[in-house]
This record gives sequence, structure tokens and C-alpha cells, in this order.
Amino acid sequence: MTGHHHDGAPAVEALAVPAGPTILDLLPRLAEALSGDRPVMPHAASGPVPPVPGHDPASLPDGLAVVVGTSGSTGTPKRALLTADALRASARATHATLGGPGQWLLAIPAHHIAGLQVLVRSLDAGTPPLAMDLADGFRPAAFIAATQGFIAGARRYTSLVPTQVIRLLDHPGGGDALRTFDAVLVGGAAMPPRLRARAERARVHLVATYGMSETAGGCVYDGRALPRTEVELDEEARILLGGPTIAHGYLGLPALTRETFGTDEDGIRWFRTDDVGHVDDDGTLHVDGRVDDLITTGGLKVAPRLVEEAILEHVPGIREVVVVGSPDHEWGACVCALVVLVPDAVHDVTAADLRAHLRGILPDHALPRRALTSPSIPIRGPGKPDRRAVEALFTVG
Repeated sequence: MTGHHHDGAPAVEALAVPAGPTILDLLPRLAEALSGDRPVMPHAASGPVPPVPGHDPASLPDGLAVVVGTSGSTGTPKRALLTADALRASARATHATLGGPGQWLLAIPAHHIAGLQVLVRSLDAGTPPLAMDLADGFRPAAFIAATQGFIAGARRYTSLVPTQVIRLLDHPGGGDALRTFDAVLVGGAAMPPRLRARAERARVHLVATYGMSETAGGCVYDGRALPRTEVELDEEARILLGGPTIAHGYLGLPALTRETFGTDEDGIRWFRTDDVGHVDDDGTLHVDGRVDDLITTGGLKVAPRLVEEAILEHVPGIREVVVVGSPDHEWGACVCALVVLVPDAVHDVTAADLRAHLRGILPDHALPRRALTSPSIPIRGPGKPDRRAVEALFTVG
């Protein structure tokens, strides 16, 4: 689907994004999209070409550059409309926060916003990006090899998901490779406090990012809003994000666009996220989890992320954990934990073990009532835990 509609609005063109270094061949096409004239809808080259959702061409914003899928947890992904101005505002705010433009290594799929932004930042700064081969998944050795290609003297950046950082720190030479970066952005899923502490011991500079397709990628770094980004919490503690990086809306979904996006009297665009959070005394934003992931047990609400962080910090022998609610006839829902043990763990961790370690640290209603051990956490999209798949394990079990 190329060319222009009869009314002059540019048509959205599906763009197949490969998983290897040949992705760099797409840079001229992406640069054209960033001129705001020929918008693209990136998708994984390994999958089918997604249909461009039906829409009113007159509803497309001026300067539309990219239509990018959200890694939605349910059903078909929504597709956020990002203008060239929004993408460039995000790229420049990132470089301003990290200490200036630099060279980027692409190590995550570029049809998702975090990977796409690695290429956008490179184009905006005029620096040639590096790309590792992800055709067979993420391999630490390939990442380490790719770091040999940096231009001497350039600032070095990359963007990873937490699991990739863990795998690199576990790999001989992975810590050395990560140490060569001026900053390693970590997004896609929550960064466990234990991972940050481990990276600090290894002198690796991790930056926890928070954002989504609708905000042109990360717009809050280490709990602090990027320049020109606004963060507010509504009366239900839902996180609202505002500023020049906010998407114009969703392609072909006018009602949802009106419900989710808005512009205030000062002309600032706002996006109503699906997340709840809190701001601590020094002004740092903490994301407590998705609104629909909150567990109501015995009439009280539990944020899974707070339970996960407590388990990782206070229960020995656990490498990863996902906490979900499972229907319970007595409590309405009970708190359940799927744990991945450290490699040399001698025995499984039971719910009784978790409760014993966490009593007094978490309120009683937040203590897990059920636990399962797994060799790995089910994931979806760019490294997010698949909470629905985890819930299914407890529903069947």
C-alpha cells in the first residue's frame, strides 16, 4: 500500500524489518519517513505483512512518520501515530539526558518502538548505528562481538531488556562489553532492584526507562521525566504523561483515541497510561504496575511489582519472579508467584518459604499463597513477562 490517497494524504506503507544487520539498509527509507512525507508501519520481516487498519485519511496528522504497534497484552496491537516531530523530540531529549549524541548498537527488534528509536536517534544525530544479528535470538557472544565496531572516541549507547542484561552479566566477557557503554538503556519490563545493584557492582551504567509506543519510547529515565515531558498521577494513581513526544492517537480507532489522548489548555498533548504509580519524597516516579494487573484479595489491592521486588530482595535463591492473581473462592483472588531459581539452587521454593521470608516486610494480604517453580518466565513482545500465560499456569494447577 503505497502512494497517496486521492485527497493528498500520504498512504501508510507496511515496512518489513529484518532481524539482522541488513536492517541498516532501511535507514534511507526511515530518513524519508522522518521528513514527514512517507509514513511507514514497521513489522517483523519474519512474520506476515499486517493489514493497514482501515482509517479516514483526513484523520492522519501532518508530518506523520511512523505507525508503530503497541505490545498490547490482549488481542490485536493498537497502532500509535507518531509524527517526525514527536520522534525527534524524543531522540533529542534522550541525548540531552545521557550527555550528548553518540553511536548506538541495535540489540533489540526494531519493529518495536525501543529498537526503532535506536535508529531514529542515530539518524537525528548523524551517527552510523551498529546492528547485531538477532535472527536466532539474542546471543551474548554476538553482542560482545558487535561492540568491536564502534568508532573510536564516540559516546556509546545501547538499549536492552532486563533479561538481556542478566544474560550478559552471566557471560564471561559480558560485563566487560557492557562497561564500554556510556549508558545502557533498560526497558520493556521492570528492572529488578537486584539487577541494578549487580550492574553497579560490575560498574555498568544502567538507565531504567519508562515509556511506550504512545510516548515515542522511553520518556522517564530512572524515575525522572526527560526534558519537556510532564508526569501527573490522577486520583486513582494512574500515570498520565504529557509533552511533545506523545502520539497523535491510534490508527483507525477514533473512539479509543478520544478516550486515551487529549490536549490541555496550554496545548500540551497528554496520554492516559494503563499504569499506576507513586512519586516518592524526592520526586522520583515509581511504576507499581498495570491497572489491570492489580490483584484484589480479600477486598484489598496488591501491586504485583512491589511483591516481586520484595521477593527478589529478601528471598535467597530466586533469579526471576512474576506475581499474578488467581481466582480464589475465599479471597476473590489469591497472590501467586512463579519463580525461576538461581542455577545452583538445591530445592524448590514453596509459598510457605516465601511467606516466612516476607512476613513483616509486606502486609499480610500481599504474601503469596501459591508458588510454582519454572525454568523460565513466559514472555511476550519485546521482553515483557506474559502475565496471562503465568495466570493460566495457576488456573490449571
